Amino acid sequence: MPPARPAPVRLNAYVLAADPAYLAASVRAYYDRVDRIVVSYDRSSTSWSGTPLPVEECLRIIKGLDVAGKCEYVPGDYYRADQEPLDNDTHQRQAALDQASDGADWVLQLDTDEVLVAPATFFGAIGQAHDVGATALDYPSRWLYARVGDAPGGGRYLEASTRFWRPVAGYPGPLAVRPGTTLTCARQADAAIHHRVDLRARNTDPAHGPDTIVHEVIGLDEAVVHYSWVRDDEDMRRKFGWSGHSAAYTRPEVYRRWATRSRHPRRTVLTTPLRRHPEWFRLSTIAPEAPRD
Repeated sequence: MPPARPAPVRLNAYVLAADPAYLAASVRAYYDRVDRIVVSYDRSSTSWSGTPLPVEECLRIIKGLDVAGKCEYVPGDYYRADQEPLDNDTHQRQAALDQASDGADWVLQLDTDEVLVAPATFFGAIGQAHDVGATALDYPSRWLYARVGDAPGGGRYLEASTRFWRPVAGYPGPLAVRPGTTLTCARQADAAIHHRVDLRARNTDPAHGPDTIVHEVIGLDEAVVHYSWVRDDEDMRRKFGWSGHSAAYTRPEVYRRWATRSRHPRRTVLTTPLRRHPEWFRLSTIAPEAPRD
C-alpha cells in the first residue's frame, strides 16, 4: 500500500483590530488559507497606552471581507492604567493567541500592517517548521520607514538596511506559533523551538549575532512587507501614541526625524553609514504596493 498522506496542517490566526491602514490587504493575503480568525479588540476602543483607537472602523473592514464567516469577534479590556503599554500589548496578544489555539496546529500572528506578498512560500515555511518539530516560525519582514515617491508599478520607500545598504530581515517575533505558546514581550516567544527563515544563508538581522542559525533561505521578494511607519502625518502621530513602544515613539525628536527623512530620502540614504543601528536605510521599490484602507 502507498504511504498515508500526512494530515493537512490546521491553521488559525488572530487579528488585533486597532489599526485600519493596511488591515484589509493584510487579512486578505491569508484569509483563504486559515480556518478561523480571532478578532481581538478593546471594548472601550482604548489603546495600550490609553489613547483612542479606531476600533469600529477596523471592525467594519473585517466584516466586509469576511465572506466565509471565519471571524470570531472577541472584545476585552486591554488598557490597564497600572501596567506599561508593552505589558498591555503582550497581555492582549496572549489572550488572542490562547483563543485562536483551539483546533489549530499553528496560529498566525501577523500585525495588520504586515502583508504577505508570497503566501505559498510563507505557508511552505510553516510546513517545514511543522515537519521538523519546531514550535515557532521566524519569517523575515522588510521594514518600511516611509513612502517617498512613485516607481513603475509601485512605490519608492525608505527601507531598513545594513550600514552599506544591503537588505536586512526584521523579526518582531514569530509570525506563526504552535498553540499554547507563551509570549514574553509582544509577539516574542523566547522558550519556543524556532525555525528561522532569512534572506541569506547567514543571519541578516543586525539585532542578532552572525552565529544565529538560518534553516531556510528565501528571496527578498518573498519576505513579508511591513508597512510599519508608512503613514500620512496625522496617522503617524496617532500610531506613535497608541503603540506599545509609545514611551519612546512619542518623544518629539522621533517624529521630527521621520518627517525630515521622508522629505529628504536621498540625503537620508547617503548619510546612513554615518549613523548607528537601527538608523540605516536604503531606497527600495515595492511592487505591487498594498493599498491603504
